[in-house]
Amino acid sequence: MLSGAVDSKRFRSMMGTFPTGVAIIATEWNGELFGATINSLTSVSLAPCMLLFCTNEGSATGAAIRRRGLFSVNILGQHQSELSHRFTGQLKNRFDDLAPAFSADGLPLLQGAAARLCCRVATVHKAGDHDIILGEVISGEESMCNPLVFHKGAYGSFQRA
Repeated sequence: MLSGAVDSKRFRSMMGTFPTGVAIIATEWNGELFGATINSLTSVSLAPCMLLFCTNEGSATGAAIRRRGLFSVNILGQHQSELSHRFTGQLKNRFDDLAPAFSADGLPLLQGAAARLCCRVATVHKAGDHDIILGEVISGEESMCNPLVFHKGAYGSFQRA
C-alpha cells in the first residue's frame, strides 16, 4: 500500500527518477524565432507518424507553435547540454549567435542534433497547467551521436548495458 500525499514538489522528485531525452522544439512566427527545451517528448503513432510534447500554458514558444501550426523537434546529442540550458533560461533571443539551418517551411533546425523532425500540429489538449501538443511528423533526419539524457535534475549520457 502506498502512503504519503503527493504534492507538486514530491511529484517532480518522483518523476525525476525517470530518465528522459532532451529536445528543443522550435518554430518561426511573424519573422521571430521561438524555441524551448523539453523532456516530455514521446512517440504516439507509426501510421501516421505522430509525436507529442508538453509545454507550459504561458509559454511564448507554445503560443507561437499553436499560431503557426508547424514546429521542429531537435533531439539533442550528449555534446549539446549548453544548448539545452540556453533554451530553458530567461534569455530573450535564444537563437542569437547560433546558425540554425531551416527546413523548406522555414522551421529552425539545430546543427549537430541527434535527430531533427518537422511536424504539423494535429491537436492541442489542455492538461492542468500545461498544453499537450500532438504533431504529425512530415519530415526528419538523424545523425550518429549519443543522446543527451536528463535524470534527477542533471544531464548525463546513455551507455548500453
